[in-house]
Amino acid sequence: MKLTKLPPAVIGWGIAALVVAGALWQNQLWLPSARQWLAGQLSEELQKTSGGEEKESGGDAHAGHDHGHAGHDEGTSLELSAQARNNIGLTNDMIREIELQQFTRTINVPAIVVERPGRTRLKIVAPMTGVVTAVNLIKGESIEPRRLLFRIRLTHEDLVQAQTAFLKTLGELDVELREITRLKGITNQGVVAGKVLLEREYSKQKLEAELSAHHEALLLHGLSESQVNNIVETRKLLGELDVLAPGVHSETGEVHMHKSEGAPSDALRHVSASAELPTTQASDRHEYVVQELNATKGEYVQAGQTLAVLADFAELYIEGRAFEHDADQIAAAIQADWNVQAVPETGNGRKAIDNLKILFLNNEVESESRALHFYVGLRNEVLNESTADSRRRFVTWRFRPGQRMQLRVPVEQWPDRIVLPVDAVAQEGAEFFVFQQNGDHFDRKPVHVEFQDQISVVVANDGSLFPGDSVAMTGAHQMQVALKNKAGGGVDPHAGHNH
Repeated sequence: MKLTKLPPAVIGWGIAALVVAGALWQNQLWLPSARQWLAGQLSEELQKTSGGEEKESGGDAHAGHDHGHAGHDEGTSLELSAQARNNIGLTNDMIREIELQQFTRTINVPAIVVERPGRTRLKIVAPMTGVVTAVNLIKGESIEPRRLLFRIRLTHEDLVQAQTAFLKTLGELDVELREITRLKGITNQGVVAGKVLLEREYSKQKLEAELSAHHEALLLHGLSESQVNNIVETRKLLGELDVLAPGVHSETGEVHMHKSEGAPSDALRHVSASAELPTTQASDRHEYVVQELNATKGEYVQAGQTLAVLADFAELYIEGRAFEHDADQIAAAIQADWNVQAVPETGNGRKAIDNLKILFLNNEVESESRALHFYVGLRNEVLNESTADSRRRFVTWRFRPGQRMQLRVPVEQWPDRIVLPVDAVAQEGAEFFVFQQNGDHFDRKPVHVEFQDQISVVVANDGSLFPGDSVAMTGAHQMQVALKNKAGGGVDPHAGHNH
């Protein structure tokens, strides 16, 4: 078959079509590589013109640079996971804004909790000779003021004689009062001369003086006002004596071993007012702990013998043991009326006790230790109460004599300072750093430290930090270690892929 010769124009168009078809087929091979090369060149040009800073756009924040973040340097910035924050205690409340405040520089002084001399321990003694017939307490028990402790059957001969003389004088006075009343009626009728009535009045006054003397003698023997009143009312000798826990005055804290439980009876109203003792109120805030119990039921005791020892731990002293060269600073703190702070060495999470006052500074230095003692008042707290039965109560106090503490005594005050917790500052050689919050990252900031103790760090207000900056208040050391590990070749979480 003979082919017809095609025109030159048709042949040209056919060759063009074959070239286009071949080009389209080759496009699948070289076009992706060309696009990738072009994108790389464009990114390089952008970095050169912008100084390496990231351009804001709606695309991926990591595109076109080495995974940097806005506003900070990767070498001094750290991003922590939620688990890492919890591990170092960096909760939301431990990220706080900086505020200028007054810093009080203190000195630490070793101290120990001690009893108040003459106040904490109270000895209960037998007021007179007798036999113990009842013991109403056990060792370690907590008892309230005015509670019955012991009952003693009296065998003291002098007390028996004193009661007998008191009753005899009471009887004679009663007779004299009745005779005066009778004579007054007769005198009004003109039968008896006034001289006789006047002699009876003198005799009454002598008996009142004797009765007042016997009344005071009974009190000196150890009887209470109520017991003397009971003798007046019953006209019987007192055979048993109740020994009560001492009362405490509600205002002064003064201990009263004997208290009046009622007003004097009518038979004693004619006695001079000096014999009537004022009544004081016992404070319910004070409770005694039975430290020692020395008497048993049936025991014969002499007057003045110790029956028990009670302790009032409601108020104690903290005895500071400073060095001799600290005397001037402590005296200055007392003069300035500055509060001191006490921190227990162990227990209770070492919770500090604030707003304590120095009561006095000792006037002599110990010859051997060269220690200078000063004393701080300490109000105690009840930690726990338990009941053994329906009557016995046991109390556990927070502070106990012998407990060791540290006293922080202020010696100087600096106004307008940046004060941070010691855990908020990391140290590396001569450099100190804090970590400032920047979005979801923490930027390390070098600072100048003016002062540092075991609790606080004073940072200079030199522009490194400003009031209102949010800073991590804990975990600075761990964050510094993590930052060093990151700079030392830690794996980039974005390595191996593009955004």
